[in-house]
Amino acid sequence: MSRIEQLIGEIEEYIDGCKYQALSNNTKIIVNKEELEELLVELRLRVPDEIKQYQKIISNQDAILSEARYQADNMIQEATAQTNELVNEHEIMQRAYSTANQIVEDAQVQAQSIIDAAVNDANNIRQGAIQYTDDILRNLQNIISNTMQDAQTKMDGFLSAMQANYEIVTGNRNELTMDPGAGDQEGAYPAEM
Repeated sequence: MSRIEQLIGEIEEYIDGCKYQALSNNTKIIVNKEELEELLVELRLRVPDEIKQYQKIISNQDAILSEARYQADNMIQEATAQTNELVNEHEIMQRAYSTANQIVEDAQVQAQSIIDAAVNDANNIRQGAIQYTDDILRNLQNIISNTMQDAQTKMDGFLSAMQANYEIVTGNRNELTMDPGAGDQEGAYPAEM
């Protein structure tokens, strides 16, 4: 398991371990912002390292292909050397050509098979690395989206509470400035000093 997968697991465990917000019907939780930000920062730092590791794996396909070509060239050279040794007499020469051609064909078939397998393996590794990176980024995107939604919900609640307090203070000030003598202007208090 990679460190990124561990971090995502830790974030999920942390969210599961958070307390529910009072009167939230178990849909809102209270999150320690510093702890969650520390986990997200570490996750951000780890993603490029793991992507580099997968790029190294993908770049190894060139080494695999080079090795396959090297083996194919060696087989062809061996076949050519055997052909040259068999070219002493006419009858031997005929057999040598036949054998050499068969060896070259076999070597080419085997070399192509090695190259095809190496290309297939490299493509599978590349696809796996891309899928793995996409999965990690999708999980990170979900975590960030949920965190933003929770923050927005908390901010909306805070603003609603502030608006209610503001209206109470405004009502209280209006009551203070009203005429206690039912319209008697001389007994009214000034609105502002």
